[in-house]
Amino acid sequence: MSTLKKTLNSQWLRPVLLIVILLVAWDLVIRIFKIPPYLVPTPVAIFEEIGRQWPMLLQESAPTLYATLGGFALSVLIGVPIAMLVAYSPLIESYLYPLVVFSQSIPKVAIAPLFVVWFGFGLFPRILVAFLLGFFPVVVSTVLGFKSVEKDLIDLARSMGSSPLKLFFKISLPHALPSIFSAMKVSITLAVVGAVVGEFVGAGSGLGYVLQRANGNFDQPLIFSALVVLSVIGALLFVVIDMLERFAIPWHSSQRSRHQARA
Repeated sequence: MSTLKKTLNSQWLRPVLLIVILLVAWDLVIRIFKIPPYLVPTPVAIFEEIGRQWPMLLQESAPTLYATLGGFALSVLIGVPIAMLVAYSPLIESYLYPLVVFSQSIPKVAIAPLFVVWFGFGLFPRILVAFLLGFFPVVVSTVLGFKSVEKDLIDLARSMGSSPLKLFFKISLPHALPSIFSAMKVSITLAVVGAVVGEFVGAGSGLGYVLQRANGNFDQPLIFSALVVLSVIGALLFVVIDMLERFAIPWHSSQRSRHQARA
């Protein structure tokens, strides 16, 4: 009995149960209200379509995944250093931070066609759109992480003779890592969206291209099948970042609370 209760309370089983409940409710709503399949297909029809189109969906997932990972990598590699400059220099913050905020207000769908004109129909424009969507949360959250380091702790370390480099690696960076990982979780999911947006406006491959083609043919099962695959890709990438966070900062309070909840 205790084993069954522990299984039902599993962190991984709960979302699976919720998905099953939502799928059953989805199917019931379609049957009760007699919604035609050309508007919303049933879950069974979607999974059958995934089974039929799986080789094609798997092949088209690769370009989307490459654009997502490329945009995400740029977001972290560029966003974290910029956030450090903003956090440690009021002068740079006054010049740079407003521009970062302003760039977020520009619709990425409007910029994506320009990238196609400038860089062609290859992978690079899609990476740029994914980067633009994932860049802002990395900067904002990382700035907050570095700025939230207690000044008294810094003063104490300096009074004990710690060098600036040691202060950074022993105090500032560990203190900011939870915020950085939180930003990375948001950024990786937004990068998936950015990759699809880039494929909408200028691509001959990828799941975004599949969505556009299926929408033009009114192929609702294929549209939902591509959306399911995109959701799985986003969820798996999120889980990878979450696992890296557990490995990198096992000492953080959020990780300790997870272990206590499991116990």
